[in-house]
Amino acid sequence: MKSIAKVLLLVSTLLVLPFAQAEHHGMKKDIVDTAVSAGNFQTLATALTVAGLIDTLKGPGPFTVFAPTDAAFAKIPAADLKALLADKAALTKVLTYHVVAGKVLASDVVKLDSAMTVEGGTVAIDTANGVKVDNANVVTTDIIASNGVIHVIDSVLMPRK
Repeated sequence: MKSIAKVLLLVSTLLVLPFAQAEHHGMKKDIVDTAVSAGNFQTLATALTVAGLIDTLKGPGPFTVFAPTDAAFAKIPAADLKALLADKAALTKVLTYHVVAGKVLASDVVKLDSAMTVEGGTVAIDTANGVKVDNANVVTTDIIASNGVIHVIDSVLMPRK
């Protein structure tokens, strides 16, 4: 059992390690710069640029972002992802569905069963077996940025119609 705990600690440390670079002499980067510096959010950064949301997420916030990794975006069929990136209105709707106003830390998330997104929809939160937001697993929590917090998820959230 101790070896499993050690492996889990090592894996969680490796997942968070890129985010440790978010601090420079005590100054934290904003949500966008923190995600970009991690290196595994290139598709998210591209999508935010296409949707025109970079300046918003660099703003004062605070924001809570459920950030899908490049691997999460890779689960979307290539033609569907290309079509989504070409439709700014649909892309904006999807991306803002990943953002909750305010700074919601993991200790807060586990007390919730849902959260209202900036898009206007509600994401379901399930903490029965780990933490799930809609159908995405939260794989890393509480990556603190100057204007909010990032929780890394393993799937792209799609707003309900």
